[in-house]
Amino acid sequence: MPPKQRQIRIEQRGAQQAIQALEQRSDEELETETKYKSAALAILGARASERFDAEQARAYFQRSIAAARPQERMQIRRMADASLALAERRAGDLKEAVERLGHAPPSGRQMLALRAMGLLIPPASAGILARVRGILLILLLIVALLAIGLGVVELVSLPFGGLSLAPGILLGLFVAIAALAIVAVVGRRRRDRALAKGPNSRGQSPSK
Repeated sequence: MPPKQRQIRIEQRGAQQAIQALEQRSDEELETETKYKSAALAILGARASERFDAEQARAYFQRSIAAARPQERMQIRRMADASLALAERRAGDLKEAVERLGHAPPSGRQMLALRAMGLLIPPASAGILARVRGILLILLLIVALLAIGLGVVELVSLPFGGLSLAPGILLGLFVAIAALAIVAVVGRRRRDRALAKGPNSRGQSPSK
């Protein structure tokens, strides 16, 4: 192998290791990064998208593209497309963007959850009708959860003579909250395990 090619590969490998180390840094540390500035900003953009903050994610990726070298910009744009699709709850666009990055697309369950979130909590760019629809769906979901919780409480209390409506609704609310908390904990653990298995799930960050 010619010495120049070997040197380039060594530099790329060292840069990739440094970029992976960036993912462990706090947002404040990434903001002050200078050597790998474009990569740090891209990571901040990905984090903002995970918080569903599309406006901030877009701003970070614009700064990342401006700070990147020309050969890095295509990859950053692809990362931006995937991250913004996530932040704006566009499940179909997210699948295509992740595939363009060369990664496996989200699972059917993840896509379903993203679509449901898009209906319940539409992005800021959605129209007023979408927001009203989301509020109505959330209210219907709350009523459905209370009804399920009340049904469970009444079923459990039948051998003891049953409960009146008011205590049943209150206990049903506690049951619904407990069920949602369990689902949230299980989902977070699964996400953490997935991130542990695939630390580069956000995509290859560009070197700077």
